[in-house]
Formats: sequence, structure tokens, C-alpha cells
Amino acid sequence: FFIGSRPVLLAAMDQRSERKARLRAAGRLLLLGGVAASAPGFVVGTSRAGAPSIATGSAGSAGSASGVPDAGAASMLMGVAAVGAAASLLPRRATPRTPRSVRRAEEKGAVQQLLGMKGAGETDDTPLWKIRLQLCKPVTWPPLIFGVIAGVCASGNFDWSQASGEDYAKFLTCVILSGPVLVGYTQTMNDWYDKDLDAINEPYRPIPSGRITEEQVWQQIYVLGGLGLSMAAALDIWQGHSFPTVFAVAVVGCFMAYIYSAPPLKLKQNWISGCYALGSSYIALPWLAGQCTFGQVTPEIIALTLWYSVAAVGIAIVNDFKSVEGDRKLGLSSAPVVFGIDTAKYMAPAIKDSVQLTIVAYLLYIGEWPYALGLFCLILPQVYFAKTLFIENPIENDVKYQGSSLPFFSIGTIVAASAIGNNPFH
Repeated sequence: FFIGSRPVLLAAMDQRSERKARLRAAGRLLLLGGVAASAPGFVVGTSRAGAPSIATGSAGSAGSASGVPDAGAASMLMGVAAVGAAASLLPRRATPRTPRSVRRAEEKGAVQQLLGMKGAGETDDTPLWKIRLQLCKPVTWPPLIFGVIAGVCASGNFDWSQASGEDYAKFLTCVILSGPVLVGYTQTMNDWYDKDLDAINEPYRPIPSGRITEEQVWQQIYVLGGLGLSMAAALDIWQGHSFPTVFAVAVVGCFMAYIYSAPPLKLKQNWISGCYALGSSYIALPWLAGQCTFGQVTPEIIALTLWYSVAAVGIAIVNDFKSVEGDRKLGLSSAPVVFGIDTAKYMAPAIKDSVQLTIVAYLLYIGEWPYALGLFCLILPQVYFAKTLFIENPIENDVKYQGSSLPFFSIGTIVAASAIGNNPFH
């Protein structure tokens, strides 16, 4: 280690010695400049005959009139030159770097912007593909992916360890259909009809900030909607369905997305209809899409998924906390506006967790107590995060609470669906 470090240490010592020498030379020049500047009446020069001569201030003044430089001005120039030379000898510091905290904040803002998250930054030079991706809000895709997995598990016809490559291709197609494509369609449409609201709550979003045109927005809506319906129809044909069940689920999803965001119905204007429409889109629809791809949908499954979607009403209420100010100004009846923040912050986790407890009871009823116990254990951390994050400060911690509790909720839907797929009662 010492042998390998010796060249580095010697180089550092040489640099230090050179720095000291430069500082000493700079000090001498500064001293010379100070002497010259402090005695402007004397300047050393040469006579016309080439002999050295000393000029005084008065003589310099007289000489000035005859074309000879002023002695005071010359001495001042000598002082300035000495200071300049000294400054050139001083060690120069490198250009100051951007603090690490600032760089991290900029990187975090860029990631939040790309994912479509609350608190993102606004940049004018963002390429169009990133703006289109931001409109699709990738941060909202995972719950839909978990929903598809739950539906596949509930079908009882998919063996994860022995499934063929073709089956996994169908599964992946259903995931892309439910997540990036139709969620992207829904989020883009919602952003368009919420542009006035976003101008108040989230002015950095692509549409209110003017970084994408109306024509480009509608191109994205039509392309994603058409692609989603085409993929759903292809899945039905691929599976040989006599009735296009996956396509039917996709049509319902597209219709729900429209009436949720667009007038005249605009379900989101009322907290009950809006929250339930959003909740069913995140629970029931992806679950049904996954189950229709690999199995049959029974009335029991429809009823169960629609009831499970009530739990997502609590999730939707949490989502409304980010737009309280805009909802009040535009007269939207979201839960935080109707009931107040102090009441709504208890409603959201209470609705979500109580519905999950009824699912635990249902799993016990059909004899799947290991799954019931597993789901109950997944509820406990959700209660903890509600108490320590959301109830303490719902405005500041809404995103943090969602990010902490939703993974446990989504895994819980898979546990419940696996119990149904494992039980002949379904």
C-alpha cells in the first residue's frame, strides 16, 4: 500500500511546494505594487542620453506638457501591473460544483416528472416522447398489473411454474393492455378534461404548461384507446373465446374512463360516484381482464370484485387530497371538500381497511384460513402507515402514504384471488 501510494504522495508534495512558491512570488509583486502606488511622485526612467534619471512629481507635470508621461500615472500603472501579475500567480480554484443536494433534487424532480408524480419540476426542453409518457402517468400502472395477476390467480387455470411460453405471452399482453395502454388512455383523457384544475394544483403538468398541443393530446387518446381495444380482441381470438369477454371488459373500461372525466356526466364531480368509478377501474376491471383471459367469470367473482372495489374508494379519497384547493375553486365535491380534511383523513383508511376485513371473513367462510391469515397480516402495516403518515399530515404525506401502503393492499388482492382459485367453491 505504501509503495503504491509513494508516487501519489510525492506528486501532492510537489504541488504543495509549487503552490507555496507561487504565493511567495505573488507576495513580492504585491509589495512592489504597493510601494509604487504609495509613492506616485517618484518614477525611475531613462534620459534621452540613455542615463538613468529620477523624475519628481513637479518635473513630471512639466514633462507631461512636453509629451513626457506623467510620473504619477506611470507609478500607478506599475502598481496595477504588479497586482495583476500577482493575481496571475495565485492558485486558481476550480469552478464551484453544484451541491450534491441540489443535483439530487434536480434528478428527483426529473424522475417525478417522467413518472407523472406530484411535485415534479417543469422544463421547457423536454422531448415529446417524455411528455407523452408523463401524460400516461407510469406511477399509476403497478396497481393495474397487480389486478391482472389477481385475476389470473383467481381463474385457477394458470400454473406459474409450468405455464408455457405462449401462456406467459398472453399474460404479458393482458398486463400491457391493462397497464400502460388503457391506463395511459384514461390518464391522458383525464388530464385533458382536468387542464383547468391542473393549472391551479399542478401547473407543471404537460397540458397546463403548454408543452403539448391539443391535437397531440387527442392523437394520444385515439391511439391508446384503439390499441387497447385491438389488443383485447386479439386476446379473445388467441384464446378461442366464443364470446369476446376480454374485449367487453376493455369496452367497459374505456366507457368508464370517458364518463369519469368528461362532461356532461363527469363522475368525478361527486365524491361517491367518482371514487367508486376510479376504484373499480383499479380493482374489478384488471381482475376481470386477467380472469377472462384464462378462465370464466362467474356472478360470484363479479360481486366479489365490485365489493373489493369499495376498498379502493379509500384510495381514491387519498388521491383527492392533492387537489383540495382546485376542487374548492371549481366547485368539485371531493371528499376532503365535502367533509373537510380532518374527517376525510379518517374516512380513507377506514373504508379501505374495513372492506379488506370483510374479505378476510369471506375467505374464512369458504375454508381458506391460511389465505385469510395472510391477508389479515397484510392489513396491519396499512393501518400503521395510516396512523403514522396519513392521519398525522394528509396534505404533506398523501403520496408517501400511498407509496407505503398500496403494495400491501395490492399483494392482498393477489392473496384473496389465490384463495378463490384454490377453492372449488368458486
